[in-house]
Amino acid sequence: MPRVGQVKVPDGERLTDRIAIGVLTSMFPPTLIDEVIQRAGRVEQRHRLLPARVVVYFTLAMCLWADEGYEEVARLPVGGLKHMARWRGDWQVPSSGALTQARARLGGEVMKMLFERIASPTGTESSVGSWWRGLRLVAIDGTVFDLPDTEANSAHFGRPGSSRGEMQGAFPQARVVALVECGTHAIIGAEIGACSTGETTLARSLFKKLNLEAPTHPENWSPKTEESAP
Repeated sequence: MPRVGQVKVPDGERLTDRIAIGVLTSMFPPTLIDEVIQRAGRVEQRHRLLPARVVVYFTLAMCLWADEGYEEVARLPVGGLKHMARWRGDWQVPSSGALTQARARLGGEVMKMLFERIASPTGTESSVGSWWRGLRLVAIDGTVFDLPDTEANSAHFGRPGSSRGEMQGAFPQARVVALVECGTHAIIGAEIGACSTGETTLARSLFKKLNLEAPTHPENWSPKTEESAP
């Protein structure tokens, strides 16, 4: 039971859920979401149960509640956004099928553009491990992620090889190489490619984030010195 002055969280809603929603909407305000949707040409021509802005928040919420099902993830942000007066009117949680179709309608370009608008260094001069002699410290690393076993994913990203001759992996895989700020672990940039694409190849596309030109021969390339850095 809450003490005097405290607000009791409604049944079925956790305080941590509400805090997470607050972080989500502060990092991705509705005005920014709408701007990116318009730039990507995904503004709805008619009213839908799942407008593009809702689908964007739903997709972002999937990262916060990765262990929950589609319908539960959809319910959580709706409750939090209503509480903060960012959602108006009655809204029923759609089925998993409707959510899947809505994500397909939205496409990947909106999320890509949103990431590029948000992803930036966050370390300050006082951030431990973020700076060295006036230079921001960053690192590049890569990994692979299993993807849903669909024909489209298999054709676009491919499947990893197997040690057993011609057999392939059970799932398609995407290779991701990310540029990360060392002190804060904030992701500044990322490149996604087929699992057959090497990390070095993808990493060259991240050089533009450092105002560097991709070298013709990587073995002859060396990073900017302290004197030549901007």
